Parts: sequence; structure tokens; C-alpha cells
Amino acid sequence: MGELSRDDIDRLVFFEQAQEAAEREYAKNNNDIMAIIRWGGALLELAHFRQGEEAYDMIEQASEKFKQALRIDPKKHDALWCLGNAYTSKGFLSTDESVAHKCFADAADCFQKALKEDPKSEVYQKALEMTSKAPALYAELQRQLRASQEGTLASGGPLGGGGGGARPKASNEGWYDLAGWGIMVVAVIGILALARNSQPVAAGAALK
Repeated sequence: MGELSRDDIDRLVFFEQAQEAAEREYAKNNNDIMAIIRWGGALLELAHFRQGEEAYDMIEQASEKFKQALRIDPKKHDALWCLGNAYTSKGFLSTDESVAHKCFADAADCFQKALKEDPKSEVYQKALEMTSKAPALYAELQRQLRASQEGTLASGGPLGGGGGGARPKASNEGWYDLAGWGIMVVAVIGILALARNSQPVAAGAALK
């Protein structure tokens, strides 16, 4: 993890606390579906501060939390939407195009189901629209990554990344630097709202 700004440190601490709060709520009631969703949402946000397999693994953990919530209530649109965001994140982090496209398709399915349960949600509609553009954005990001690697090799520097597997390798840090997490703005906004519900008013107010 590189050097963090003050805002990033605040966000990191906030979501670590949100995760801990959700875990405590879950310990009191294993069927507390919102605690499970908030737990997964915090993990998905914390993945933004990781790279390589560590980031991928944390997104996987978040996905499992959302799936756990959906086993309790298959129609819980909050969980469907969050799971869609997790799939989208995994898609962009994959170095395998076919795997990425499968993730985007799974994400679209989740968003469509969420929208079915809450047809008036502009957030779910926007997420569905964004996902339809994901394959093209993924292709562009991959093109830029290849160009960056070729430029590094041509200049005599080390060739970073490599590997074309579905699971990102720890050495592929250039991919994360390139892609960033700005593509997940909708996810950040929504998960932030979920996490606020589990925190004291003072913590939530600080992020408004």
C-alpha cells in the first residue's frame, strides 16, 4: 500500500470501524441481514486499499457476505446491488477477458434483480447502465496497460505484470495503479451510506 492522504486514512479507519461494528452486530444475531450487508460493504471498501491477490481475496470475502445475506432473503435488493458491485470490481481486476465479461454479466444480473425489487431506484438503474459500458471500458484499460508495459520494456526497464490468469497476481500492481477505483463511484456512495447506519452520528457526520 502506498502513502495515503489524510482523507484516505480517515476512510480506512472509518471502514475498519464499520466492519468491526457489523461483526459485533452479527455476533448478537446471525440472521441480522443488514449487519451482514454492512460487513460485506466495509470489506469491499477496504479492498480499495489493497493490491494484487490481497485485494481480490477481500472482494471475494465481501461477495460471500452478500451471498450469505441473500440466502436469508433472496429478494433483498440492497444485497443484490452490493453483490453486483463486487462482481464489477472483480471483473475489472481480472486479467482474463472471458472471466471479466462473465463477472460483468453476473453484475448486470444482480442489478437487474435489484431493480425488479425496487423499480424506482435511480441508483440501481445507474448501476445497470454503467455495467453495460463495462466491457468497453475494460478493453480500453487493458489496451492502456499493454501500451504501458510495452513502453517500459522498450525503454529497458523491467517488464511488470505479465500473467494472463483470471486471478490477479501480486506482481500486477501496475494494473491496479492504472485502473484505479474511480470506476466504482456508485459503489462507494452506496456502501458509505450502508456503513453510516452502523456508526455513531459523529463518525457519519464527519463524512457528509
